[in-house]
Amino acid sequence: MGVLLLLLAGASLTIRHVGSWLVVQDQLEPAPVIVVLSGRLPERAREAAAIYGQGFASEVWISRPTSPAEELEKMGIAYVGEEFYSARVLMKLGVPSDAIRVLDRPAGNTLEEVEEIAAELKRAGDKKVIVVTTKAHTRRVRFIWHKRVGDSPRAIVRFARDDPYDGSRWWRTTAGALDVVREVLGLANAWAGFPVRPAT
Repeated sequence: MGVLLLLLAGASLTIRHVGSWLVVQDQLEPAPVIVVLSGRLPERAREAAAIYGQGFASEVWISRPTSPAEELEKMGIAYVGEEFYSARVLMKLGVPSDAIRVLDRPAGNTLEEVEEIAAELKRAGDKKVIVVTTKAHTRRVRFIWHKRVGDSPRAIVRFARDDPYDGSRWWRTTAGALDVVREVLGLANAWAGFPVRPAT
């Protein structure tokens, strides 16, 4: 009985701390490019604009998420994607339009984003990039980058400071719980070699 109680206590402690474990961040340093990963508008774009404003990079790239644009276009319905609004946030916060680039290839998940960013950096000859995401997503971004890309080019992973996620009390909100479940499953998928892929 005592062993069972100890195991339950250990599991409970692990579950409580997993939310904080997910949050990592690298030291900010100059790089040619800042990349805004898709999702969590406007927090990620706002953080990228702040980093740009501090002079750490000369360009901001925006990852393009997959969207229903093609289907809606066939129906005669105009679609404005998330990347449009991310660019508007950046410009509103002082990033010049000629310093903003939306990546061409839509990405269905973090792995596809990492692969697209790394390929574009290699084409440009850039050795370093600042990748902006939200708090709970940082460990997965860093892990996938190291697994798929390594250190050339090197990713500096940063989180949006105004992200409301609280890793020490993640279970108290639906948003926090969903973040933790998604990130833990995403990390498990990455560790397993990405057997689960987005639907096509």
